[in-house]
Order: sequence, then structure tokens, then C-alpha cells
Amino acid sequence: MKLKQGAPRHSQISQWLRKEIEDGTYMPDEKLPSENELAKKFGVSRVTIRRALQSLESEEIIYRCQGLGSFVSDTRTPHNLVRLTDFNEDMENAGLEASSIVKAFKTVEAPGWLAEILHVAEGNKVLQIDRLRLGNGEPIAYDITWMPILYGQLLQEDKLQDKTIYQTLEEEYEIPIIRGTYRISADVADNYLSTQLKADINAPLLTINRLSFTIGDKPVYYQQRYYRSDKVMYEMTLERDKNNSTSASELPLKEFVPVFKKTKDTG
Repeated sequence: MKLKQGAPRHSQISQWLRKEIEDGTYMPDEKLPSENELAKKFGVSRVTIRRALQSLESEEIIYRCQGLGSFVSDTRTPHNLVRLTDFNEDMENAGLEASSIVKAFKTVEAPGWLAEILHVAEGNKVLQIDRLRLGNGEPIAYDITWMPILYGQLLQEDKLQDKTIYQTLEEEYEIPIIRGTYRISADVADNYLSTQLKADINAPLLTINRLSFTIGDKPVYYQQRYYRSDKVMYEMTLERDKNNSTSASELPLKEFVPVFKKTKDTG
């Protein structure tokens, strides 16, 4: 590849590598060509290549392992989820602008399985809210949420574009969400979800079923969230206390972390 005259060569090379990474030619944790290979490709010295790689490393676009070479960084940002958070808080911590598009806001009769979860009688009316969740305007997740009417009647459809259920209940009605239970599994995108999430049909999805409670151990809502697996993953950190008699199979949870891939800023 021929470099242009005028601009520093190392800068042109780092720009070329940056674009290759952004375009997906090199994926997270994939090894880049060696310094020798890049030097031959661009007709420059290894010193020039090293300067280009150092620039990318300083931007945390790549990382280098002694004796192994250079690798693409996973540019997704980790966020602590040991503390119960909502979607907007996760997005803010990730440096992404959160927004939602409400796809459904309706009352439905609770089937037996849902009635048991929400502690209501089978056939009782519950509020169902379907939302497409966005980060920097790009689809991140799709939520289906069910709430007992006691809490659902407090929500307004138009406010859910910018505010979360947590925010509305806690800030406007002083109904705190004090705990939540999570079940994480894998799924694939059907025709509807693939359209909403701009993903391929049968693309892998990370599914999180969450039940949130308020004071008195009362269920506030049950939610099924479908994350694009190319946008988010979870990391878990366990801490071993050598001064504690806790067995290796009972290591305390230190962090439970959603990791979001940042979308490119086109603005």
C-alpha cells in the first residue's frame, strides 16, 4: 500500500489500522499483522510501525503482549451491576446516550405463569410495555415488561421515551426498587426481534429475565430483555479472601458487569 506524501507515515498507518478495526476487519482480541508484515506492506521501517502501534495503544484501541504481538482491544466499557441499575444508568456509565421507543402500552390478562410471578390472580389485568432500547440512537435491546395495575397506572407512555420505570416510580411516587433477581440465558432473534434490533434472523441474543421488588417484597414488574449479543456481554468478578474460610465453590461476588460496545459517533 502506497502512503501519501506530506502527512507523517506513522499517522497514516495508525489511521489505516484504526479504520480496519472500526470496519470489523480485525475483531476484538484478534491479533494484528506483525511489525515485519506491516513494515513490508507499507514500505517503511519497523520504527515507523512501532510509532503507529504506540499511538493506537495510547488510545486503548489495541493492546500489546510481549513476545506475542499486538491485539485489538475490546472497546466495550464495563459497568458495575452489583448495585441494581436501570437501562439509562447503564448507558450513562458506558458513555452512551439512552433513549427508548415505546412499541406497546396496553393492558392484558395475566396468564397463570405471569400471575404467579407478579403475585396477582390469574386473568387479572396487568400493564404490558414493549420498548426498543437505544444507545446513541442504535438498537441495543428490546424489552417486554409486565406490571400489576397498582403500579402500571402511575406510568405515562410518552414519558417512557426518556425516563425509565425506576426513575418514574422512585422520583415521582417515592416507590423505591430495592432488589431484583436476574436469570440470564441465550436466545435467537425471530422475524420481529431481528427487524426491531436490526439484526439477522436467528442472530444470537442475550436474554435477561428480571423481577424487581419494592418494600414489603412486593413485585413491581417482570421484564424480558433481549440484548444484541454483539452490543453487550456480562463479566463476573469473584474475590477470594485468604483470611476467610469460604470455600472455593462459594467465592463472594465482587462485580457483575454488563459490558457495552460503544457505537461510532457519526455526529
